[in-house]
Amino acid sequence: MTRPAAPDGDDLDGPRPRRGRRRLRIGAVALAGVTATALGVTVWQDGTAKPSTTATDSARVGTATVTRTNLSNAQTLSGTLGYSKAAPVKGARPGLVTWLPAPGARVSRGRTLYKVDNVPVPVFYGGTPLYRTLDARGTTGPDVRVIADNLEKLGYDIGPQPAVGTWVTQHPAATQSTGTTDDSASAPSGKAGDTAAPSPSPTPTPTATSVRVKEGDGVLTADLVAAIGRWQAHVGMPATGVLGIGDVTVQTGEVRVGAVQAQIGDDANGSLMTVSSTTKKVSVPVDASQVGTMSRGDRVTVTLPDNSTVQGTVDVVGTAATDSTDSGTGGGAPAQLTVTVSVRDTGAVRKLTSASVQVAFTSETRKGVLAVPVGALLALSEGGYAVQLPGGRLIAVRTGMFAKGLVEVSGTGVTAGLKVVTTS
Repeated sequence: MTRPAAPDGDDLDGPRPRRGRRRLRIGAVALAGVTATALGVTVWQDGTAKPSTTATDSARVGTATVTRTNLSNAQTLSGTLGYSKAAPVKGARPGLVTWLPAPGARVSRGRTLYKVDNVPVPVFYGGTPLYRTLDARGTTGPDVRVIADNLEKLGYDIGPQPAVGTWVTQHPAATQSTGTTDDSASAPSGKAGDTAAPSPSPTPTPTATSVRVKEGDGVLTADLVAAIGRWQAHVGMPATGVLGIGDVTVQTGEVRVGAVQAQIGDDANGSLMTVSSTTKKVSVPVDASQVGTMSRGDRVTVTLPDNSTVQGTVDVVGTAATDSTDSGTGGGAPAQLTVTVSVRDTGAVRKLTSASVQVAFTSETRKGVLAVPVGALLALSEGGYAVQLPGGRLIAVRTGMFAKGLVEVSGTGVTAGLKVVTTS
């Protein structure tokens, strides 16, 4: 008769010692959540297979084919499709609000977001707002780069920009003199008793300085100043060639207007409205213990409310965890992070403003592996697993990934198309 072999890939044949009788349980795999008693137990005693008297009657067996396939480890989580979190827009220039957009309006580069004293405040794209007055040639910094890049994108000739590492001379803005240095204004009259008026002190001339252009800097050149003036005249701003704080609003891209808080006639130095990105994203709360398997750039599948699916990509894996007290669910709930997913086919979600969706994350994929149903595994009492051929012969196997009721198997004699016994 035969006996179960050690799981080294050999057939389970050979003489069996009289002592140390062994058992072999069908389909007892914890990951599948199925117990041995539920599937049935077969005991090999003195080389003779006998059905169990407790569970075999309820277990039904059939055959399955070893197939070559792709297996993926995936988890599906609930998320919300919508626009990005609304960010406030605050005025930074004195005056009164004279025009505001309607909620839901989209405002792109160069377009007016609001008006102060009937002067437009356009949108520029970038990461650095105007934090100073740009009025002196040679001024260098990331805010100047924002102005240069946007005017160039809008079609204005800004001339060449100095390369990184170049030394440029910064010319301070001109200041008005409070007096005169004309010699005739202070010359004595020559008459006795006359006292010469003291000569006004001249205002010191600011000294030019040199700075080196760093990565990400722009330089306020004469050509750029001229381009600023042309652009100002075109959009209805005073064509001074000078830009100050609040003259433009810097956003990361095209914005969608949300709630408008200000009213016409309000002081412009305050909260005016909220804006968000015009691109819809999916926000998924994920337990902090599970987020380690997710990375920026991972592919996901998003199931929409109509059961259609679109492909997506993980954009951001949050780092700020919220606990149960933050979410209002009470104690005991695990801390969560927010994972943000972008949707590739924007047309599929164009008509949806906000919706609940399902997101399938794949943490691992095994391609071209041999697999059988989990119910085909026989758990050996001495450790390891085997599969059984329809004639009763046993083959030891090594297991790999478990996914969707299938398990990856390998071993001597395990080939695609092989028929094995499985529970049904």
